[in-house]
Amino acid sequence: MPEKVILDEEDIRRALTRIAHEIVERNHGCDGIILIGVHTRGVPLAKRIAANMKEFEQAEIPVGDLDISLHRDDLPSLGVQPFLHPTNIPADIEGKRIILVDDVLYTGRSTRAAMDALIDFGRPQSIQLVVLVDRGHREIPIRADYVGKNMPTSRDEEVEVRLKEVDGRDEVAIVKGGGERQSVGKR
Repeated sequence: MPEKVILDEEDIRRALTRIAHEIVERNHGCDGIILIGVHTRGVPLAKRIAANMKEFEQAEIPVGDLDISLHRDDLPSLGVQPFLHPTNIPADIEGKRIILVDDVLYTGRSTRAAMDALIDFGRPQSIQLVVLVDRGHREIPIRADYVGKNMPTSRDEEVEVRLKEVDGRDEVAIVKGGGERQSVGKR
């Protein structure tokens, strides 16, 4: 499968730094913010954004992780058993501004599942969405508040986010002919 790298390590670093600044600016600081990463690659992205915010705001931002496997609407059609990750919400989300972090925004179904999962933990003041890549093709009316890169794709392409913490290197690639991925965790 031919692939094209669209973001390298430095591009990802710059995008996450910019997003961290945008979050602080939009929210007038860091008070009441909790970053929640969606398993798998949203978790290290959320931790990196929190580290950036700490660097220039001198504020500790709570970071949690969220497993959405049991909230997905495609499990029966995939015919697979989900691999469950632990969910760790580091603070009460009631009345807080939740910054939900994921790697790729595609159909919007994973984001909807993540919001459903979050609501199980309480009623936040707001939920804002961060994605490293927005590839289009929405099936549900969901829009990211913060985007690292808008990358229009065709449905027969796959966007692969690779992060050091999970994959040993930082890059985002478009894989031709990948089609829609059939693994739980990528929608």
